[in-house]
Amino acid sequence: MKVHNFNAGPSVLPNEVLYKASKALIDFEGSGMSILEIGHRTPLFQAVLDEARNLLRELMQLDDDFEILYLHGGATTQFLQVPMNLLENDGTASYIDTGVWSNKAIKEAKQFGFVDVAASSKESNYNHIPKQFTIQPKSTYLHITTNNTIYGTQWQKIPETDVPLVADMSSDILSRQLDFNKFTLIYAGVQKNMGAAGTTMVAVRKSALGKVTRKIPTILDYRNHIENGSMLNTPPVFAIYISMLTLRWLKDQGGAAGIEKINEKKAALLYNEIDHNPLFRGTVAKEDRSRMNVCYIMDKPELEEEFLKFCKKEDIIGIKGHRSVGGFRASLYNALPYDSVEVLVEAMKYFSLKKA
Repeated sequence: MKVHNFNAGPSVLPNEVLYKASKALIDFEGSGMSILEIGHRTPLFQAVLDEARNLLRELMQLDDDFEILYLHGGATTQFLQVPMNLLENDGTASYIDTGVWSNKAIKEAKQFGFVDVAASSKESNYNHIPKQFTIQPKSTYLHITTNNTIYGTQWQKIPETDVPLVADMSSDILSRQLDFNKFTLIYAGVQKNMGAAGTTMVAVRKSALGKVTRKIPTILDYRNHIENGSMLNTPPVFAIYISMLTLRWLKDQGGAAGIEKINEKKAALLYNEIDHNPLFRGTVAKEDRSRMNVCYIMDKPELEEEFLKFCKKEDIIGIKGHRSVGGFRASLYNALPYDSVEVLVEAMKYFSLKKA
């Protein structure tokens, strides 16, 4: 039985990816070994890694200065690895605080230099993206989180800045067209739009590295990972394989441009229901609404548990809001089918009529 999976991550994967992965678990490419058993330094896996990185370069249309890495540790490790590699001890980095994850990134960056929080929407419970801010011209970089899974906000327009731009794109990477070459460093956990949990993608400009004077531990120095082709230590083989399959699928959908049209339709359908259904309402500024994570509440919170139970009976999974904010959150990542959103919308309509 296939359910309607709105989980925030790990999240829904394309059926064809699951099918191919299931076959590879038994016999990978006719090798007589499972993908879980092959050596990471064999031609079999090298081909997987090469294809995944090449697909990323193609889908993101990156210039030659970028190097693409698959690393361990999740985006959480990148909160410290970015400033460790880019920020001098007496330097300043600017951060815009738009939610829990950017706040965690700020906390880690303070261990390596000065942090200027150029803007924050914390006082309004992160219900919007700040519009008015000034970036210190001497900042080493500006860090943003392009999409906020917990609160349901998203940068609809990437800020223009004269300083290098760094972005955590964990929850909206390749869900829309962007000029990725505007950035100096991009990182993303792959478990939402790019594959299964277990690896993190980093796209970094080589020209930005090697400028800090601190000694960087071997495993945390991007240059060492570049020199070793993402194999400084044993890479997460299966997670990279799933990412490669997912990127193949995304290319077949027309890449970021193709999937963006589908994502816009999915989000429009759900937000339209939220705006017109008397039982539900959105929680963030309309101009900043995320197409990936739709957050909403009930005016009658006493009905929330009943609605969640009703959804479960309808095979709608994963819409309970984050524990820190409550309500509901429907994650509409790339692989979520449009008809799953239709099912959720019909469930909302039926439940509302029943309670009218």
